[in-house]
Amino acid sequence: MRHATLRQMQIFEAVARHLSFSDAARTMGLTQPAVSLQIKQLEGMAGLKLFEQIGRTLSLTPAGQTLLGHVRIILGAVQDTEEAMEALRGSRAGVLRIGVVSTAKYFAPGLLSAFTARHPGVELSLTVANRERILALIADNALDVFVMGRPPTDPPVLAQPFAANPMVMVAPPDHPLIGRKVRLIDLEGETFLLREPGSGTRILMETLLAEGGVTPRRVIEMSSNETIKQAVMAGMGVSLLSRLTMTLELTVGRLHELDVEGLPVRRQWYVVIRQGKHLLPVAEALVAFLKDEGAGLIGQAVRQLEHASCPECVDV
Repeated sequence: MRHATLRQMQIFEAVARHLSFSDAARTMGLTQPAVSLQIKQLEGMAGLKLFEQIGRTLSLTPAGQTLLGHVRIILGAVQDTEEAMEALRGSRAGVLRIGVVSTAKYFAPGLLSAFTARHPGVELSLTVANRERILALIADNALDVFVMGRPPTDPPVLAQPFAANPMVMVAPPDHPLIGRKVRLIDLEGETFLLREPGSGTRILMETLLAEGGVTPRRVIEMSSNETIKQAVMAGMGVSLLSRLTMTLELTVGRLHELDVEGLPVRRQWYVVIRQGKHLLPVAEALVAFLKDEGAGLIGQAVRQLEHASCPECVDV
């Protein structure tokens, strides 16, 4: 594959993305026969079929899937190089691509707003997704900087903690354990509301329940923190969530934090970059900003929301 051209890689990635030769041809501004020829030449270099067609369905072969991972890393590196050169020329110094896990959407926009206020020339692209999608974006070298609660070990990354992320057990306002000191085993027989498999929050809850010997009466899987919060408020069960996602609901009493032994679990928010990735100066500035000021700004935003929701509250 050492003789494959960048153009061939771009064409291959387009076909893999669309799973259509004709759609890829339109995207690349080529004819369909030209795209087919380039793919055939790549297959000749690889000595393996990269696509297979069954009926009208085009799919990647195992060799194609393997090649796609490497091609996306190469194309990502090429894009990094182009942006770095443009930054040196001063034409696009402010391009910054950020990915955050869905739980971080409650505070990430505020942090980015504070950052861009100091860097008005920054052009932001923000992707909010679940953990599985964020891990795929890291593996594909698709974005510059990531914010997440549990950095991966594969692919290798550089991760810096910048803010606390306390995980707490919450229940509806009429739950009988509110106001009591309880052990995990006291939650035996409860219905637990969990995020999708692979979610960092779900992994933590399953670990806690196993270590505490707790057998749920029922487990209900939900795809978002917002849905879980609404379900807890409706009395469907209890859940383990980041306290940062529930400031308003806890302040006005629509959710209540259970005083469970061993909780809150003190986790961290991390700013993450792919190991070996070359960061533009603006991305380096964001990493430094989060490390130096992220925790303080999050705490300030939480206090402001608490006081806005509870006017009679005063500092103690």
